[in-house]
Amino acid sequence: MTSIRSTAASSLDPAVAARLKRGADGLVPAIAQQYDTGEVLMMGWMDDEALHRTLTTGRCTYWSRSRQEYWVKGDTSGHFQYVKSVALDCDADTVLVKVDQVGAACHTGDRTCFDADVLATEDHRGQ
Repeated sequence: MTSIRSTAASSLDPAVAARLKRGADGLVPAIAQQYDTGEVLMMGWMDDEALHRTLTTGRCTYWSRSRQEYWVKGDTSGHFQYVKSVALDCDADTVLVKVDQVGAACHTGDRTCFDADVLATEDHRGQ
C-alpha cells in the first residue's frame, strides 16, 4: 500500500481523466457490484490513480479517506475483487465496477456492506 496520496499526475488515460467529475477532494464514489448476479457489494472511493490501478491490474484499488492511503481489496482480508468491467454513470461522477467477489465484501465479514441495516422492504413500505 502507498502511504501518502500523490498529488502528481496520475497514469490514468487522459481521455478518461477528462471525463471524470470529482468531488472537491479529488475523489469519485466507486460502487462494486457482483458481475453475474447484480448484487451491490460495497462503495469505496477512487481518485485518478486508484482508477488507473483498478483498470490496469484487474483488482479493485480504493483510496482510504481515514488512513490516507491506497488499498487493494483483499490484500489484508483475502476477500478479493477481480474486475470484470468498469463503467462511468451518465454524469461521470460515479464509477461502477463489476467484480467477481471472493469472500465477504464488507469489513464486518458480511457478504455485502448492505446486509446488516435494511431500512425498508417491499412488505413494509409506507407503514
